[in-house]
Amino acid sequence: MSDDGQYGLSLIAFVGSVFSPYYAKAIRRGMNPLPINHCALNVALYTPKGKFWSMTERPQGSVIRSQSEFVIGPSCVHWDGQALHIDINEWSVPIPRRIKGRVSVYPEQLFNFSTPLDPQAHHHWGPIAPSSRVVVKLTHPEQSWSGHAYLDSNEGTEPIANAFTEWDWSRGHMSDGSCAVVYDCQFHQGKDHVLALRFLKNGEIKSFEAPQRKAMPKTAWGIARRLRSEDSLGTITQLEDTPFYQRAVVQNRLMGEGVKSFHETLNANRFATTWVQALLPWRMPRVSSPCATRG
Repeated sequence: MSDDGQYGLSLIAFVGSVFSPYYAKAIRRGMNPLPINHCALNVALYTPKGKFWSMTERPQGSVIRSQSEFVIGPSCVHWDGQALHIDINEWSVPIPRRIKGRVSVYPEQLFNFSTPLDPQAHHHWGPIAPSSRVVVKLTHPEQSWSGHAYLDSNEGTEPIANAFTEWDWSRGHMSDGSCAVVYDCQFHQGKDHVLALRFLKNGEIKSFEAPQRKAMPKTAWGIARRLRSEDSLGTITQLEDTPFYQRAVVQNRLMGEGVKSFHETLNANRFATTWVQALLPWRMPRVSSPCATRG
């Protein structure tokens, strides 16, 4: 999010896109597909003049991976030892508009932390740089801004709908520069699991008691959602609203402090339905011809 609150950006680099309808179809057919054959760079850009969305899936021939570089077709993610640079060269859908330029994430502190999310430990999550600075310089749409950022990683050995029914996730920057993250997970089997962790600027990780769930209004697509907060929720700014997933910025309270939290809800049951899977290709096209360009 930009320092002035006018711009927002979410980037997700996928190896084996968990939301890919093509990957899911291959799994249902028992084809044992390779994750590397289903890669994508998801770009969700929020501006005063509108929203830009891109998530074009690309095959193995369009992908180059090394210790410091991940090329996905014409776009590239690479680490130079100081910052993570994302060179974007994509087209938005459903309205074809160019998204091109560089996003650089500068970590304030790196963490080597990972924890399972589910009882069977098939799904793991870990922040890499929960408190960071971001510099955005795009030529299409033209804009230049900086702000605060968060960088993490998720990985799994099975489709998310196998384990989860839904989850609510939030992260908020505290006044001391630390980052508070709450992962609130529900499963097909087993008890709910809540992670409440605070990542400090000196590299320490401290758990805290997650407050009670506060219900939020259902989304336009009818997704129920809630956020952990010590007080009633304040302003809700909706960023993303889809049949199975939502993203918003919400005012809540953690550890006695008012926080502006980024909040996401995933309804895995809804995601797995036939009608949602039929809709996904409209938002997630797949390019079958190989093409990879080093950044």
